[in-house]
Amino acid sequence: MIKRALVSVTDKTGVVEFCTELNKLGYEVISTGNTFKMLKEQGVKAIQIDEVTKFPEILDGRVKTLNPYIHGGILYKRDDENHVSTIKEHNINPIDLVVVNLYDFEGTLKAGKSHEDMIENIDIGGPSMIRSAAKNYKDVTVVVDVNDYSMIIEKLKNDILSAFDNINNEFSKLMTQTQEDIENTEKSNTVQ
Repeated sequence: MIKRALVSVTDKTGVVEFCTELNKLGYEVISTGNTFKMLKEQGVKAIQIDEVTKFPEILDGRVKTLNPYIHGGILYKRDDENHVSTIKEHNINPIDLVVVNLYDFEGTLKAGKSHEDMIENIDIGGPSMIRSAAKNYKDVTVVVDVNDYSMIIEKLKNDILSAFDNINNEFSKLMTQTQEDIENTEKSNTVQ
């Protein structure tokens, strides 16, 4: 079965090189919006998210990844016969690698953007995918830090990426980032 990576990043540093390496390792890359556009322009083989969700991005991009074809592909336990049967029944394909960094909410806050801009920079899909991947850390790798791309590629090349790596490295970064975003949202609400 082909491995699949979902890549949806705000910070696009190194993403082209990372996804090029994923392609070389046999990964199918699924991507969203501007990330997809950038990857395609740079010759990276990728498919757009709506080819997987079978549904277009809606509400000005607010809804793109909140879909059972995405979260089912991330959350199903590969060693649970009921889970395997369910995803087969619903034609859901696995997602083995989730590469997401969140909207720059703190940067928007510091830049003094309008309340409307602040609200639009509250990331919903990103944290949801990261948390789904973290919940299923035994089967899915989550990458939230562009500085980890080369380490992840090396571990994939040498087949030494473990569930222990997933939960200890990336999950702690995720929780820190999510907590900071919550605190910044609270700050922006008091500025009103």
